[in-house]
Amino acid sequence: MDLEPRVSWDLAAMLLLAGLAAGCAGSSETASVDDPTPWPVTAFPDRPEIMNDVPEARIELGRLLFFDPILSVDDQTACVTCHSELWGMGDGIARAIGHSAGLDAGPRRKGPNTLRRNSQALYNLAFRSSLLWDGREDSLEEQVLVPLFSEVEMGADEETVLGELSGIPEYVVRFADAFPEDPRVSVENMASAIAAFQRTFISDRSSYDAYAEGRHELMNEDEVEGMFRFAEMGCDDCHTPPLFESETFANRKVPEVEGIVDQGLEEHTGLLEDRAKFRTPTLRNLASTEPYFHNGSFKSMFDAIRHELEQGAMPFTEDDVQLIARFIDKTLRDETRNPIRPRAVPSGLPLPIDPAGPASIGGGDGL
Repeated sequence: MDLEPRVSWDLAAMLLLAGLAAGCAGSSETASVDDPTPWPVTAFPDRPEIMNDVPEARIELGRLLFFDPILSVDDQTACVTCHSELWGMGDGIARAIGHSAGLDAGPRRKGPNTLRRNSQALYNLAFRSSLLWDGREDSLEEQVLVPLFSEVEMGADEETVLGELSGIPEYVVRFADAFPEDPRVSVENMASAIAAFQRTFISDRSSYDAYAEGRHELMNEDEVEGMFRFAEMGCDDCHTPPLFESETFANRKVPEVEGIVDQGLEEHTGLLEDRAKFRTPTLRNLASTEPYFHNGSFKSMFDAIRHELEQGAMPFTEDDVQLIARFIDKTLRDETRNPIRPRAVPSGLPLPIDPAGPASIGGGDGL
């Protein structure tokens, strides 16, 4: 793909650089003042009550179902096909491609069922009250079923899926362990297990999180400057710390894709004023989730940032773009709790093939 360089930073290298910078010149001047952040520091939200006392067996069942192609009509497409741990819980392509595209996942996936929208990253789903680009679902358990039974996504048939799962002894035992009070292999239990697993995709251990807690040596001068420019340009109005997203919908004047009609929030509310409005996505692990916006119309993070700054009222320079990109990529990156891909799934079907995630970026944009 014709992409600008991507930014990828090894944590150990980052800490070493931070230590060297501190040893030579001390921490950044901005970090040493009374207001080390341009916004009031707020704690990361508490885990929602629904995550309390969830049996580990339920989360593990959800993990296996998430990776198992048995949930699709072609026995080759799984949840992970469009939400891979190798692509920031996305898929590395502009718009998701559903079933009948084989086992290939990632940028080389091609098939007849190309969707209208980009696969959203799944980080911090546990804290959202609106789901999908148009916010039409407010329950993760309900949202899980949308792609499962969509004719162009996974194309599953309820009776067929339940019959196949019930015919696999390991799944029967795992459903019973996960739901001891209701051991059925049911749609409700299946959705509950996958939702429980997806709520574990928490990203809150970035260097920004440590910086906000007082460890200012973990952000260097350029990163701190990028954070302040991010706020100066008003980016934090919608991408609000500490989640760096919000329950807001906006028309960002994203270029339309030829042949695709997508009215966004209006399709859910029926209100003309909601036309072309889409949910504010998270910026955490942004560099891993290219391409960008609801239709994947921007391939690089740098182009996406430039487009966003163009929507504002303030003039900006390429220096602003570079520093804001540095802040987002280096300090909002935390993929430590990405899901672990199983070696095999109870159905015995082969897992989707995603041979390589995003390549390291660096150099060309000066990052």
